[in-house]
Amino acid sequence: MTGSTDLTERTIAILGGTGPQGRGLARRFAQAGLTVVLGSRAAEKAQAAAAELAEATGGAVTGAANADAAAAGDVVLVVVPWDGHAELLRDLKPHLDGKVVVDCVNPLGFDKQGPFALKVEEGSATEQAAAILTDSTVVGAFHNVSAVLLEDPEVASIDTDVLVLGDEREATDLVQALADSVPGMRGVYAGRRRNAHQVEALTANLIAMNRRYKAHAGVRITDV
Repeated sequence: MTGSTDLTERTIAILGGTGPQGRGLARRFAQAGLTVVLGSRAAEKAQAAAAELAEATGGAVTGAANADAAAAGDVVLVVVPWDGHAELLRDLKPHLDGKVVVDCVNPLGFDKQGPFALKVEEGSATEQAAAILTDSTVVGAFHNVSAVLLEDPEVASIDTDVLVLGDEREATDLVQALADSVPGMRGVYAGRRRNAHQVEALTANLIAMNRRYKAHAGVRITDV
């Protein structure tokens, strides 16, 4: 990849883009003037969701099956359920080689006591992605952003920081720029991939807060 953080000439693909988080991120990126491809297991579902977003935002949003979206993307976000994470990445590895892959997945469980972080053999979803996608540049980001706020057309500014984790400076700078493209949002470098577990796990705390306070809690970093 080049050192440029200019996103205007890059296509942003979102795998699992028809779920709330994927749709919400796609909405915000499209509003920022970026080119977006929604991916889904079913191409028709992705195309229908993309058409709705394109009409709502006036942006460049198209839909495709996950494999075609992965092939079309320059920067590819993984926003899929944890239980299908590894299988999807193994299947799509040939389409993701040489690309910046942004893992947004939180390995969480839920029981009567509420949300909790799951143990991951590789350490985190981000590290699992890096272990599978050996020819991609994997960055962890967008773990702690409220899907409800992202999808709400009445919310003009997403006032939260996005913690960005990775081992390659050019890639983390690029993903920080992607976060910065959304009004109110700021990308903040938060360490190497080995530190992704606690950022992914923090989502369990935020969900617990949201349930208690009927809110859509996010993260702000002070003095940076």
